[in-house]
Amino acid sequence: MGKSTYPIVAKEGWPFLGLSLLISLVLTFTHNPLSWPTWIITLFILQFFRDPARSKPSGKDLVLSAADGKVIVIEKTIDPYRNKEAIKVSVFMNVFNVHSNKSPVDGKILEKFYYPGKFLNASLSKASLENERCAITIETKSGKVVTCVQIAGLIARRILCYKEKGQSIMSGERYGFIRFGSRVDLYLPLTASIKVSLGQTVKNTETVIAKI
Repeated sequence: MGKSTYPIVAKEGWPFLGLSLLISLVLTFTHNPLSWPTWIITLFILQFFRDPARSKPSGKDLVLSAADGKVIVIEKTIDPYRNKEAIKVSVFMNVFNVHSNKSPVDGKILEKFYYPGKFLNASLSKASLENERCAITIETKSGKVVTCVQIAGLIARRILCYKEKGQSIMSGERYGFIRFGSRVDLYLPLTASIKVSLGQTVKNTETVIAKI
């Protein structure tokens, strides 16, 4: 079992945290009554952009959770990025979850898709096809393909994906971030054995979503 280690605060949050901390300190030292709300905001930013180290389970053909949150969908459907039947597992992230996204499998990125779109509540089913989103399809060494989709939400207005077509990626590798409430969809082969249930709370890297 390995452990993925990153800065305790994701790099995407440093500008927000730095600015909020500066404002809070200035207001505190000038005895401004607005200082306490700014400290609350600073603490919120700190918890939102946290990126704790995670232990990666060992095993063959495991699909790990790409996000922290709650499983809101497990269904047989069509993978719209490959036009093939697949099992879809969706994880909804609220504003209190870790929003760093980790790769669910080892492999090579076959394609990368980005679609501008709406900013509907990410817990809605139609958010998968109507919201702003970024998808990568990953082929494992055994030839299985997993599609991982970052989806913007009602508040989320920024999807960050740092990997490109043709690049290799490791399971548990940090590859993206979504600012504020959002969701991640996984499209898995029909032969996948699902290891989670609806309503279950999962953590990126640590939770096994399926075995393929």
